[in-house]
Amino acid sequence: MKKAFLVLGVLLIGSGLYYRELLSYGYMQAKGQLDIIWNVVPVEEVLQDPSFPDSLKAQIRLIEEIKQFGVDSLGLTPSDNYTTFYDQKGKPLIWLVTASEKYRIKAYKWHFPIIGSFPYKGYFDSTRAVSDELVLKNKGYDTDIGEVSAWSTLGYLKDPILSSMLTKSEGSLANLILHELTHGTLFVKSNLELNENLASFIGNYGAERFLIFKYGPDSKELKNYRFSKNYNEAYAQHMLRGSQILDSLYDSFETQKYSEITKDSLKHSAIAAIVSNIDTLLNGKMALYSRKNNETRELPNNAVFISYKTYRSQQKIFKKEFEEKYDSNFKTYLNQLKSIHDSP
Repeated sequence: MKKAFLVLGVLLIGSGLYYRELLSYGYMQAKGQLDIIWNVVPVEEVLQDPSFPDSLKAQIRLIEEIKQFGVDSLGLTPSDNYTTFYDQKGKPLIWLVTASEKYRIKAYKWHFPIIGSFPYKGYFDSTRAVSDELVLKNKGYDTDIGEVSAWSTLGYLKDPILSSMLTKSEGSLANLILHELTHGTLFVKSNLELNENLASFIGNYGAERFLIFKYGPDSKELKNYRFSKNYNEAYAQHMLRGSQILDSLYDSFETQKYSEITKDSLKHSAIAAIVSNIDTLLNGKMALYSRKNNETRELPNNAVFISYKTYRSQQKIFKKEFEEKYDSNFKTYLNQLKSIHDSP
């Protein structure tokens, strides 16, 4: 009997140590989320507050319109999201850490109970994010860390309007809201590439449709959004082609007995060439912007390319299927996707 208790004790201690990191992370995330919940204000109160700027009130009303459009015209699931407001007071709220193998465009994955595996990890605490990123760097992974403008709790909680959302343009705001509402409509466990690509596709498609609906087909709002969208798409496709170039290079490492110094030099040269060719996008219309943007930051590493695979790698597939197989009938297409993936 004593031996049995001893074995049980060892197992419990071992489990506690094994899950300590997960429990610590879960506590941190719950604390961050609860802090937001306790400090949100109903949208109705914000709209009635005379001290709140009218220009920002207009943005809140626009979010309400976008949300209704998503339900009525796109068939997204109704929810209580964006009925509350959270003032960030000019501070970022959440950070994402992404990691990849050093000589392979392959995401490091974090595994969580119930919701599955993710190729990124979110943090409400920037210090913890930087600390965990450093651990991955020390293990030899390429890493990337960045701020997040919104996220979805997949219907478990009411997602608030964040004050940072109100500074976005009409098209960018529509894209963001419809992207996040898509996650609450269809979310496939442990398939983040499908989830994020689908949400990106619906965000882009839905934003254009909304701008046409509200402002008209010849509006400046639509023209501005389409220009930005075309550049972002060209940039994403350029980075995806770059990831293929890098994968081919890394494949050669398996047959060639290069030293690590040589591997790093070849990798650096390949990434530098990919970045230098950004100026060719859209026939140079964004060349100056691209050059300035890339002069102010380090060269991207494998983790940056992972992000493009997660969010943008299936856009052409979705578009072709939507137009050719479903004759551009969006509600039918979305219902079929929900049926295929057994979304509730």
